[in-house]
Amino acid sequence: MTAMTLSGKAAIAGIGATEFSKDSGRSELRLAAECTHAALADAGLAPSDVDGLVTFTMDSNAEIALARELGIGELTFFSRIGYGGGAAAATVQQAAMAVATGVADVVVAYRAFNERSGHRFGQVSAGAAQQVNTSGIDNSFHYPAGIATPAAMVAMLARRYLHDYGAGSEDFGRIAVIDRKHAATNPNAWFYGKPITLADHQASRWIAEPLRLLDCCQESDGGVALVITSAERARDLPHRPAIVAAAAQGSSPGQYVMTSYYRDELAALPELGVVGRQLWTQAGITPSDVDVAVLYDHFTPYVLLQLEELGFCGRGEAKDFIAGDTLELGGALPLNPHGGQLGEAYIHGMNGIAEAVRQLRGSAVNQVEDAQHVLVTAGTGVPTSGLVLARI
Repeated sequence: MTAMTLSGKAAIAGIGATEFSKDSGRSELRLAAECTHAALADAGLAPSDVDGLVTFTMDSNAEIALARELGIGELTFFSRIGYGGGAAAATVQQAAMAVATGVADVVVAYRAFNERSGHRFGQVSAGAAQQVNTSGIDNSFHYPAGIATPAAMVAMLARRYLHDYGAGSEDFGRIAVIDRKHAATNPNAWFYGKPITLADHQASRWIAEPLRLLDCCQESDGGVALVITSAERARDLPHRPAIVAAAAQGSSPGQYVMTSYYRDELAALPELGVVGRQLWTQAGITPSDVDVAVLYDHFTPYVLLQLEELGFCGRGEAKDFIAGDTLELGGALPLNPHGGQLGEAYIHGMNGIAEAVRQLRGSAVNQVEDAQHVLVTAGTGVPTSGLVLARI
């Protein structure tokens, strides 16, 4: 029996985004419609070509509402992925599976929100521990202890990481500095023209020790959409397609949200290890074959842990791996050439997928020379997902 595989069956043929701001001045549905319209135009397709939609469970824009606004006709596929930012790459995975199996021909993955001017996910939400569901039960254990924001949850793991491996706050800061350096030359980034130094990072105020302000991603308003179709059809569309060489989701034993505090090893992200092993197998590559890494940078410590979980370096060795020019555009593993969520915008990782597509097209502002394979990860600390996108 021939083994079934998703690799190479689908491609991202269109990308679209709104501007990234702190106050969009319009509804989340309008943001979703704008970015989807832009993505379809980029792909050379019309709303009438779309028969599938996929988004996050956290998105406020119902598929049928977006379809009505854009004039999309019959839908044969619609899906939503849970766990916040962990869903980003999985939206593409779901779309690719629908296309590869013939369930849909053209699927749009979208995410749009007013996360800065509207509901702010980074603040304490008393309702999170009062939900009448399993998430409410889980949250009720750690909220009374003051672990009631994403930063506070990550801070506990980050503190343990520093203790176990001898890293320091400056090591976290190097991630912030490289992201802001790349954002500073990206006109679409919120922090365009605003690089920072390591001294700036060290002078920024504490949010939840050992996390400083510049260790935490920004809050943004905006939307991003991606058009996924078959690799064969994508070849006939206006832009060079980004082939879905691998797509995976992963959770691991003892998983909670953001801080899985009952695990034997606290300073680790084993759910990403689950994703990484699938990605390398599906794509038929190893970490050394990755030309660009678009890593989910909601908090700087998690970038170091991702490098370790994915096999770019050993456990506890990320601080040494990033110490030189490794993450620079001309380095061995260019990181987040768009500026990441720390520098460009926080659109739950969807803007990172769009950047991966631009790198493979050769149209990125901060273009990595001859990029053939781009790794993209989704939010970590939660059940997560990842992609390897490849150039034809």
